[in-house]
Formats: sequence, C-alpha cells, structure tokens
Amino acid sequence: MPANKTHYDVIVIGAGPAGFACAIRTAQLGLKTACIDSLCHKNNVYELDGSHLKMGSVASMSLLESAKIYQQLNNDIAQHGISTERLSFDIKRMIQRKDKIVEEITRNMASSLIEHNIEHIKEKATLLNDRQIELSREKTHEKTIIEADYIVLATGSIPNSLATVNVDNEFIIDTYTALNLTSVPKKLAIMGAGVRGLELASIWNRLGADVILFEAQENFLSLVDQQVSAEAYRIFQQQGFDIRLGTRVISAKKDNEHVVIEYQDKNITHTLYVDKLIVACGTKPNSEQLAAPEANLMLDEEGYVYVDEDSRTNLPGVYAIGDLTLLGPMLPHKGIQEGLFVAESIAGSHNPINYQNIPCVIYTEPEIAWAGQNEQTLRAAGEAIKVGVYHLNTNARALAMGKNKGFIKIISHLETDKILGVHMICTHASELISEAVLAMEFAASTENLASTIHASITLSEAFQEAAIKAV
Repeated sequence: MPANKTHYDVIVIGAGPAGFACAIRTAQLGLKTACIDSLCHKNNVYELDGSHLKMGSVASMSLLESAKIYQQLNNDIAQHGISTERLSFDIKRMIQRKDKIVEEITRNMASSLIEHNIEHIKEKATLLNDRQIELSREKTHEKTIIEADYIVLATGSIPNSLATVNVDNEFIIDTYTALNLTSVPKKLAIMGAGVRGLELASIWNRLGADVILFEAQENFLSLVDQQVSAEAYRIFQQQGFDIRLGTRVISAKKDNEHVVIEYQDKNITHTLYVDKLIVACGTKPNSEQLAAPEANLMLDEEGYVYVDEDSRTNLPGVYAIGDLTLLGPMLPHKGIQEGLFVAESIAGSHNPINYQNIPCVIYTEPEIAWAGQNEQTLRAAGEAIKVGVYHLNTNARALAMGKNKGFIKIISHLETDKILGVHMICTHASELISEAVLAMEFAASTENLASTIHASITLSEAFQEAAIKAV
C-alpha cells in the first residue's frame, strides 16, 4: 500500500523549459516546491536528464554552429582573401563539444533547483487526483504518495512513431541519434521537411552529406508566410537540399549496409537506397500514463490535456503547460512563459500571455523567424493591409558578412498602421525577431519603427528599412 505522504505547496511534474521555469518561480515566490523529473548522477554532480536539450534546439544549434564554421572555411572563406589547406573536421569532437554545452546547461539547471530549495525527485509520477501524486521507483517498484495544494503538469512532448517505419537507431534513426552520428552519411534521407527535419538537414548537408527530404504536404512550410517559405525553398535548394514535396514513405528497411526506402508521389511508387534515414515527423504530447484513470484528467484524441485560457485543467488546482496543451505553438519559450504565468497565478498575481506575439524560429542558415499573422491568413480574412519588404542584398552589414540572402517583411493594418505580423529569412533572424515582438507588444506602428533610429552599420537597420517601405 502507498504510504509516507509528504505535503508541498506546489508539485511540478517535468523539468523541461516549462516545468523548470514554473518550479523556480514558485520557489522564488516563497512556495514549498517539488519538481519530479529524471535525474542522473555524474562525478558527484546531479544533472537533469535534459532530453529537451539533448534532442532539441540547444543540441542542434550547437552542432549547426560547428557545421557552419566548417562550411564557411571550406567554401566561403576565399572571398575574404583567406586560404586554407588540407582542411578537415573531427565529427566526434564536434559531438563532444555539443554534449559539453548540453551538460553544462543541465548542471546549471540542477544547481538552480538546489539553490532555490526545490526538492527534485527521480521517480515515475502518476497523477491520482487533484491533490495527490503517486511515485514509483523504477528498480524496487516501491510506491509512495505526495500531496500538494497545486499540481503543474509539464511532461513535454515525444517524437511521433510511425507504423510503416521501424526505428532501429542504427540505420533508421530518430532525431536524438541524428545528433550523435560518429560519421557523415554519404546519402542521407529525412522523413519530414518541417522545423526539425530542416535543422538536421542544415547540419549534415554542410558536413558533406547528400540530403533528401521527404515531405507529405504539397506545400513547403505551409504555416510560414508564403513569401518566406518560397524564398526558403529556393535558398535550400541552392544549398543542395533535395526537397521532395507530396511524397509519402510507405516502407523503409535495412538491406546490408543501406536503407531501402519505398515512397509514393502522384500514385507512383519509387525505390531509393540511402545510408541513413532520419525520422523527423513531429512530436506528440507526453501524456500517456501521466494520470491514473480514476483521476479523470480530460485529454483529447491526440493526447493533449484540455486547459482553459489560464492553463487550468478540468481538475481544481491542477494546471498543464508547455507541449502538453494546444495553447500556442510547441516551443520552449512558450512553455517558459506559461510556467511563469502559472506560478504567479498560484501566488495570486499574473499578467496574461499574448499567444499571438510568440516568436517562432527555425535554426537553419539563413534562419527563419516570425511573429504575428502572415499575409495569406490576413488576406483570406479580408483584412486591409500594407506590406513592406526589405531585401538583405543591399544591407551593408549583411554584405560585409557575406550573408546577404533573404529579407525582412512587415505587415501592418492599412488604416491604423498597427503592426500585425513580421516575417524574416536572414542570418541572425532569431535575434532580430525580438525587436518585432517588442514592437507588437507595445502596439507600435510601422511609422513608429520607421522613425526609430537604428545603429549603422547593423543588420537591425533592415528592420527599419522594411518599416519605411510599409509606411
């Protein structure tokens, strides 16, 4: 029988971006907090398991930076009057550098839990009701119950599985293994030309792999502004990406030292031999076995937890945040903001989240970033809009960097001049988009931006130039 009940003010299940932010904030607000997540012990130092780091943007961005440096030295450095001889790279050292960055972040996160007197628990957690959680130890299966006035569910998401493709993580691999390859595949196929697929393609293409991306949708990056997605498609093809839209992989299996892929396009079946196949077909909420049946936690057919606009579930005192819900996009910074919001709600004070202005980023090169509404959605709704587009090929800083592809696009209301959306594809778009979000949060107009002095010579000048074109 479960025993040894322990009481907390707040229990957070999950220590990804959303759960970690929530736990830290509740502790800062003086609430006795426990955080349940996988922990590992290395060299007498506790680290969070960090799957959200090891499989997500931190790991891929770290490896992409190494790949970009190699690609620049190998192909682009001559235009600067610099020559290199016998250039080579050590993929194992690249992976080690990436792992070191991830490990440093996870150690820092674990240290923050300790510094804030948060009890971190390494056990399987099951929600029993609106106040109780059952803990189960993996080795002994011993069960205990802990209680809290408030419970926050933040278990994140996991990769989608496919019935037609069996991941063996040797030849047919998931996105985690794709960031830990010890050699560069000569021919690499990726299922999914979405965010994760493109980020992985950007890494391995720069390190010499021949990359083919299979995308079931007929349109490339359908959620992105169409002008941006068209530019991205053109640039990525120039970089050597073989993007096959409207294709469906019907089978994939190992054959000697290769993967045999059968796929269809326009009802025609094709066969392709590759060295590795990466399955990057999106994610789903990690909600299976999160709650006991008797808890009556409401989920939809896809496993998302039902919540209201304040992240509250159908159970009193139980919240769900991050990738577990359909509130906003599945992004770490969205989860972080929800974690802060819920923590402050529990403490009795909070500011609402503006889901319309959440920045979205794809870490390719050039990067893609956007916030607000896109042009096709606004025109379909019959909104009267005006558009300003500034291409980086005339920006002095971009030209000096040799990174002058892409543009920044600002959409505003025709009558009020209020900024409705900002979309960009350019180097450092992930940094530039923050100015757009800040402007939209304060209801700025394109005239406000056009009259704001930007330092010269900078990439941010392009943002001002786009505003001038939209005024």
